[in-house]
Amino acid sequence: MTGQEKFDLVVIGSGPGGYVACVRAAQLGFKVACVERYSRLGGVCLNVGCIPSKALLDSSEYYHLARERLAEHGIRTGDIELDLPAMMARKDRVVKDLGDNIGKLLKGNGITLFHGTARVEGEDTVVVTEGAGDRSEVEGARSGEERVTLRTKTILLATGSEPIAVPALPFDGVRIVSSTEALTFDRVPKHLGIVGGGYIGLELGSLWQRLGARVTVIEMMPKIATVLDGQVARTLQRILTRQGMAFHLQTRVTGAEVSSEGVKVVIESGGRSEELLCDRLLVAVGRRPRTGGLGLEEVGVSLDRRTGHVLIDTHYRTNIPTIYAIGDLVPGPALAHKASAEGIAAVECMAGLPGEVNYDAIPAAVYTSPEVGTVGLTEEQVKERGIRYSVGVYPFSGAGRAKCMGETEGFVKIIAHARTDRILGAHVIGPRASDLVAEGALAMEFGATSEDIARTVHGHPTFSEALHEAALAVKSPSL
Repeated sequence: MTGQEKFDLVVIGSGPGGYVACVRAAQLGFKVACVERYSRLGGVCLNVGCIPSKALLDSSEYYHLARERLAEHGIRTGDIELDLPAMMARKDRVVKDLGDNIGKLLKGNGITLFHGTARVEGEDTVVVTEGAGDRSEVEGARSGEERVTLRTKTILLATGSEPIAVPALPFDGVRIVSSTEALTFDRVPKHLGIVGGGYIGLELGSLWQRLGARVTVIEMMPKIATVLDGQVARTLQRILTRQGMAFHLQTRVTGAEVSSEGVKVVIESGGRSEELLCDRLLVAVGRRPRTGGLGLEEVGVSLDRRTGHVLIDTHYRTNIPTIYAIGDLVPGPALAHKASAEGIAAVECMAGLPGEVNYDAIPAAVYTSPEVGTVGLTEEQVKERGIRYSVGVYPFSGAGRAKCMGETEGFVKIIAHARTDRILGAHVIGPRASDLVAEGALAMEFGATSEDIARTVHGHPTFSEALHEAALAVKSPSL
């Protein structure tokens, strides 16, 4: 059966970009439909990305603390055992609860939810083939018709991204896996190999190492987490190495052989080859836009031939004025909060409002232990642009709160313009870094100087005092 309905906006994808855009559009008076192909709402971030990984990272941190750190606080625990199924079940409950909340949010804002696969078949037409996944898991999902044609004034593409596969290392979902499968292992690997030393690889490596795995990271570049400030990346590598993680930098994988014993990985560095035997091999070399099956090329939407990104203008419009795109589909960092900000901005642009995103002040985090939080320019980027700058650095070993908790590794680094003192970047490696960096992002959004932070009273004893001290350490024009 087929049906037809009319809307002001059809959003394809219910991830952090899509569902936020739906809500903002409803607030602005749009009649909105959201199409989601999977059984749960929330997209990659909620189901196989940000949320499940952080739930497991937190659980693994508790396990590690109980085994290694509680004794120094005078807490005797006795034998500690890992119940991995219970840990996974908790992660699944967190994901389900948050997905259910998104369903209630959409329903509460009068948004029509179609559960199925969407295909763009014109500048004002989206055809939904219903029935992908279990509808019963999505509150308020439409069902009953196999195909529905949605007529709409505007279309917003928000389908996110998927792991990049390496030709020499094809995913089999068991031995050679993506980040998705690495969140559902039924046992702790004895030896986990990771191809890629970026955020995802380091986080998942930390997770399984805390639970008892030996972890080896293979990275083609001369440093891990290449987008981080160099001083921060070097410090992170030293700490992770001290924790037991092994790194093969400037190394590439030339092949892999899967057997009943595991994966035999052939690596090459400096003209020399060697073999590594791993129980599991995680390939985490990046993500690519998920555009397959959307029908974009058929309707004429322009894509970047090299990366596959959807090309947009400053209002998030594609070359077809009624079709917009956001999030991992478009150029820029693949971050959930970037997608959310773009979703709001895109909808406001559709409504004739001045929607925009300040890409200079988008924070990012690496949830290793210690965490990394970063916003703005790195010291390397400042040098490349020829900007005169000043730096203030303060170690957590000097912060009273950090000392009390025994979380003294790392530092805060603030980079400011040498003449104006305006903050150009803030970088934190240490406890609560993902939260602390928000102050740096807010400061940059308002054009604050390091003196502004230095003159702001910070509570004592708190981790935020390290940020305050770093600001005081910047050679400010007036301090």
